[in-house]
Amino acid sequence: MTSTTTRTAGPADVPALVDLIESAYRGDRARAGWTHEADLLDGQRTDPEMVVAAVTGPAGVVLLAERDGAPVACCQLERRDDHAYFGMFAVAPGHQGGGLGRELLAEAERFARERWHAGELRMTVIVQRDDLIAWYERRGYARTGELSPFPYGDERFGVPRRPDLAFETLRKKLG
Repeated sequence: MTSTTTRTAGPADVPALVDLIESAYRGDRARAGWTHEADLLDGQRTDPEMVVAAVTGPAGVVLLAERDGAPVACCQLERRDDHAYFGMFAVAPGHQGGGLGRELLAEAERFARERWHAGELRMTVIVQRDDLIAWYERRGYARTGELSPFPYGDERFGVPRRPDLAFETLRKKLG
């Protein structure tokens, strides 16, 4: 079995990160995996500027998982006042379903708890993603009922295919 290494991403990783994120969420490549949003959104999921901001921002880090030197998964962690925020989570479609996402999520939780002493990890998930929300619930995340609007009209986050998209906050105590 191929071993996975995880490290903090840097500016040189931006092109590979953008490609990884796009492959997991948008277009026909994404349909090879189960985490895609291709039925909900067209257009881009991210762009180099957003990824540069995540990689270089003073309040956060991007964790990059690699197998044989190739990026296969990533996530962003951001320090907030009373918790850590988890986002930009992507697993390459050909590597989904084998436990890699679960491993990286556990590593993100460990990082936030041990390095930042965060007591809670929060994220937002599109409410229409029942399968993904159920996956997070199996890992101890709870739905909060707190909804925030999808950024309609800002194509940096995609072009919605339906008018009712919204995000729900999920949270997990890290204690």
